[in-house]
Amino acid sequence: MTQRTVFFVSDHSGVTAETLGQSLIAQFDALDFTKITVPFVSTVDKAQRTARKINAAARAQGSAPIVFSTLVREDVRDTVRAIVGRTDALFLDFFDSFLGPLEQELGHTSPHAMGLSHGIQDYREYDRRIEAMNFALAHDDGSNPDGYEEADLILVGVSRSGKTPTCLYLALQYGVFAANYPLTGSDLEERRIPAALSRYRGKIYGLTIEPHRLGELRSARGIGRRYASPRQVSFEVRQAQALFDRLDIPFVDATRCSIEELASRILDATRLERRTTS
Repeated sequence: MTQRTVFFVSDHSGVTAETLGQSLIAQFDALDFTKITVPFVSTVDKAQRTARKINAAARAQGSAPIVFSTLVREDVRDTVRAIVGRTDALFLDFFDSFLGPLEQELGHTSPHAMGLSHGIQDYREYDRRIEAMNFALAHDDGSNPDGYEEADLILVGVSRSGKTPTCLYLALQYGVFAANYPLTGSDLEERRIPAALSRYRGKIYGLTIEPHRLGELRSARGIGRRYASPRQVSFEVRQAQALFDRLDIPFVDATRCSIEELASRILDATRLERRTTS
């Protein structure tokens, strides 16, 4: 498999460069990428060190690196571009590509300030995300059902189907107050929702997962052979699916979905507001 090195270079956290860059290289699944993030490249001196690091990777690997940049300052960006250009690196600059056309369309000049996209622009929205995180942690795995009145969403599913990480991502990224509740053996055998959830049917959303994947996730925990056995996971998944169907509970299959995609699908289906700090 062909190996290429990819650099995500940013003058702040690197989140934007990583997100946009990985979305693009994900289209080339026949290639193997070594991914390196270089954040906080905020001065010319740091730009020179970063460029030397990129050039060193080119010499070691024998192929030109790919550089995804969200550097805002022109002097910093031009420094990296000039130095890495000597190794024929592909330099893809998101800000350079889009800021100019946006400035022309909007009739305003960008301040070219660093860190605006991931800084705190609205303290109220930021505080809500922190509150949502605390809520998700306090109402994880069936804890504190008395607080479900405040929940925007209650995820249900069998153990290890992805409920906890999805709730935490919804809270951190979108400020959604999400709780989760595990379906136990008695719930599955009787095909009923737990009594603690009966008052909140409109907030319930289900997660399902293919049995073989559930078995892999459970085996990794090393809790017990029966917990991860093909017979047990098949039974639980089958019963959970029957429960969702019988009670008309909306659900999504988490087998091949990333946490980001799961969250997006749930928000789209439930029409919950996507609150962000932008």
